Amino acid sequence: MNQHTKPNAPVLDSYWMPFTANRQFKAAPRLLASAEGMHYTSTDGRTILDGTAGLWCVNAGHGRRQIASAVERQLSTMDFAPSFQMGHPIAFDFAERLAEIAPGPEGQKLDRVFFTGSGSESVDTALKMAIAYQRAIGQGTRTRLIGRERGYHGVGFGGISVGGILNNRRVFPQLPGSDHLRHTHDLAKNAFVKDQPEHGAELADDLERLVALHGAETIAACIVEPVAGSTGVLIPPKGYLERLRAICDKHGILLIFDEVITGFGRLGAAFATDFFGVTPDLVTAAKGLTNGAIPMGAVFASRKVHDALMHGPENQIELFHGYTYSGHPAACAAGIATLDIYRDEGLMTRATELQDAWHDAMHSLNGLPHVIDIRTIGLIAGIELQSREGAVGARAYEVFVDCFEKGLLIRVTGDIIAFSPPLIADENHFGEIVSILGDALKRAK
Repeated sequence: MNQHTKPNAPVLDSYWMPFTANRQFKAAPRLLASAEGMHYTSTDGRTILDGTAGLWCVNAGHGRRQIASAVERQLSTMDFAPSFQMGHPIAFDFAERLAEIAPGPEGQKLDRVFFTGSGSESVDTALKMAIAYQRAIGQGTRTRLIGRERGYHGVGFGGISVGGILNNRRVFPQLPGSDHLRHTHDLAKNAFVKDQPEHGAELADDLERLVALHGAETIAACIVEPVAGSTGVLIPPKGYLERLRAICDKHGILLIFDEVITGFGRLGAAFATDFFGVTPDLVTAAKGLTNGAIPMGAVFASRKVHDALMHGPENQIELFHGYTYSGHPAACAAGIATLDIYRDEGLMTRATELQDAWHDAMHSLNGLPHVIDIRTIGLIAGIELQSREGAVGARAYEVFVDCFEKGLLIRVTGDIIAFSPPLIADENHFGEIVSILGDALKRAK
């Protein structure tokens, strides 16, 4: 019996767990029982420092009573209402609140909001919007969708088609016509860099290659994460996003930013769009939208995209798309309460105050065993480890388990450790993270 097994532990057989080696996990389960502030408590009573904001989503920290109370009030008032040809006030209220902080500069904000149930749904929604837009403006041949190698855009068929992580794609068929830019990761030139690396803006020109290969008249949209998170924190080189925007404008291609991870203060601005000063046509969001309390996603659309579809008979459905839980009342209540916390506690910009201390703490791990790169931006970090020959990911997984045993939750993807602590973190938490991880790296084989 392992140390996390208790006589009254739950039976684990029935739950088919997502993105998990089920047999390995159930042989030695790691179970979390409660959460408050910066910490989880495991089922065996240990305190676990949350270095990943849950799964990139609990930006305001755990156990926020304000959110729980708002959800309780809404469920007591109205648990559910359909959003097809019907409405309820709180969805419109939440959309207005989001429009106020929408990505983009004043006068160009992406302030038309479509609600979804998750980041994956947001991505598939944005891809459909892009194709619908091109058709609406008389460009019906534009159906091709361009993603990027090592990109992650959720697990819908649209998302895995434009995504570029092998294991998300290898078993499942993809949408015909999708293609991919080269990724921007360059260890030889950009290792151990804080903020944006100097080299690689020219990689955006790969979109010109795809235009030459397929013809601009076939391409509806290009989707990228401003900072690629799930693949191990790949930060855009200086000038890269600006160049990508210019190429899309040149060829009539919509630009989509997947901000499911970077939205709601992760970089020190409401959105990476604002942090980098590059405005796309569509932005996908989820995770921090409700502080992870209730599943929800959203797509922010420019007026250009939205208004292009607002033609034809008034009784005509402009976008034949939606979800049962679009604008769910309880999710909207959680979202409004979350926005109140972000505003009242200054969390949208807190990463700017913390980033120097965060970057210094993370880069202090340079020189420890197996570390071949450290990259940081905002309140995000990626620490890349040398892979064992023939066992990619094994070393990082063992470090992950070791850290959990010692009281720290980290996230690993391959042999890259990713950090994204709640925005309520402070320098003492950074020191604890570095201490526990540093010791685990020294023990790693």
